[in-house]
Amino acid sequence: MKNEKMNKVCRVLGIDPGLANTGFGIIDSCHGQYRMVSYGVIETSSSQSHGERLLTIYSRLQAVIDEFKPDEACMEALFFARNVTSAISVAEAKGVVTLCLSQNAIPVNEYKPNQIKKAVTGTASADKELVERYVQLLLNLEVKPEPDHAADALAGAICHIHTAFGSPSI
Repeated sequence: MKNEKMNKVCRVLGIDPGLANTGFGIIDSCHGQYRMVSYGVIETSSSQSHGERLLTIYSRLQAVIDEFKPDEACMEALFFARNVTSAISVAEAKGVVTLCLSQNAIPVNEYKPNQIKKAVTGTASADKELVERYVQLLLNLEVKPEPDHAADALAGAICHIHTAFGSPSI
């Protein structure tokens, strides 16, 4: 199956869900190589109602899907947070993202933070700065992708490509 996937272009949408900032990154993978297509952040304002913020995430993610037509998606798995309120907000944003992907028949995979770090840098204990630097190097970008939510989404997409297709050439 991995060999079949390696021989066609597969567009992967990486997502870093959050209520205030949902990062996204889109990477094409083909023949054991990949390239960055686009990245960005869906921002919501604390002045919006909670429901409006979730609707903004949904509608802007739908616009990204409509524009780039990804084949697959991935997100960072939730981990236990000390701040329960923050964890609930992230979980709600993640639910909206999952709904949007499901409605578009886009399969989604989840990866633990240490899986993403290891896939991108080779070590599960990498700090945020090292992950961002490796994302820049692996995608042959002139500058590190910013903001960090977008870089995290690209890192997730790289992890998914490594996991689903094997390690690409760079």
